[in-house]
Amino acid sequence: MASSQTDTAPVSPDKVKGPGFPEFVCMIALMMALNALAIDSMLPALPDIGNALGVVNENSRQWVVTAYLLGFGAAQIIYGPLSDRFGRKRVLLIGVGVYILFSLVAAFAPTFDTLILARIGQGLGSAATRVLAVSIVRDRYQGRTMARVMSLSFLVFLGVPIIAPSLGQLILLVAEWREIFGVLAFAGIALMVWTSLRLPETLHPEDRLPIQPLRILGAFKQALTNRQAMGYTLAMTAITGALFGFINSSQQIFFDVFKAPHLFTTVFALIAGGIAVASVLNAKLVERLGSRLIGHSALLGFIAFGALHTVVVLSGHETIWTFAMLQAGTMFCFGLLAGNFGSMAMEPMGHIAGTASSVQGFISTICGSLAGFAIGQQFNGSAAPMVIGVTVMGLLALCAVLFAERGRLFVAKHRPAVAPAA
Repeated sequence: MASSQTDTAPVSPDKVKGPGFPEFVCMIALMMALNALAIDSMLPALPDIGNALGVVNENSRQWVVTAYLLGFGAAQIIYGPLSDRFGRKRVLLIGVGVYILFSLVAAFAPTFDTLILARIGQGLGSAATRVLAVSIVRDRYQGRTMARVMSLSFLVFLGVPIIAPSLGQLILLVAEWREIFGVLAFAGIALMVWTSLRLPETLHPEDRLPIQPLRILGAFKQALTNRQAMGYTLAMTAITGALFGFINSSQQIFFDVFKAPHLFTTVFALIAGGIAVASVLNAKLVERLGSRLIGHSALLGFIAFGALHTVVVLSGHETIWTFAMLQAGTMFCFGLLAGNFGSMAMEPMGHIAGTASSVQGFISTICGSLAGFAIGQQFNGSAAPMVIGVTVMGLLALCAVLFAERGRLFVAKHRPAVAPAA
């Protein structure tokens, strides 16, 4: 099978000192894990938060998740240009500091409105970790090795969704929901200390770009008009919407549909484990098989699992165990998609990695969170809206991939690994 030049790009010379490969992967994973921890640890606490702060409509509790995601997505558009100008490390530390501050505000929020504003602030801060994690990896690696780093980081980071709901539930057994935000603040402090001591600046002085409106607009234009980058960004947006639709709906499905709140954290961990298993497999195979073969095959599997689950639900044969197995399969495919699609979206953007990461993160998170919120708001006492939404998002992702690859799957035309500068 033919392989594109982007799949076979060599490892870029590592000119920076600092953590070795294993520590570097773990550090990147913790950056990304702050985001997953802030989302999934909330899920068991949503009923308690609603009761404590007087939220009558159960679907309105989903704002605790969506408000965070909107802040997380919106701020990404500014962190890229800032990091291209001032360096990765300084901007990362500022963002993590904002995350810590608003975690503490949320812990003492007297009203639901205050909590929602604090969640937006948390997202604004943690957006730096998403942009900077991708940019720092792109500063040091490219091609299949970059995909391997991202996949290994996802392996460590995706352990968080497996344990985060259980962590939230454990905290609720000994304290109230406010203490969950204290744990989030502590995680932010740990990352700040670690990166302060061990992470060097990965952006070389000669690569720093001034904050000039015309230059930034030019970089935005490149990120938005590159066919491969934009196509895979849109694909990730759709898949992200499916994931957020599942997250928004999951607590109500377990509590209201299956009447099994005691199984929520266990089955959620099983489903999230599908992503972790996929990340292990992807890390072992991506350098040999390439991102396209794995990513495109996984997308077709994602759609197939979604369609099968839709048939099961609509035919009236859904049980908690069919839900668990089919969603685990869907999330397994998601785990194969995420690192590879993200890598292929960034591959042509090495010369503007920070700005490109901002644009891609802004689009995928804002649009994905709104799509996921729309799916979650359709909850009507059945799992049908969620599984149908997942299937539709998978089909939209396929359309975006076909756009990126000019109608072909698995094989792409040879193209430059790095686009020319504006």
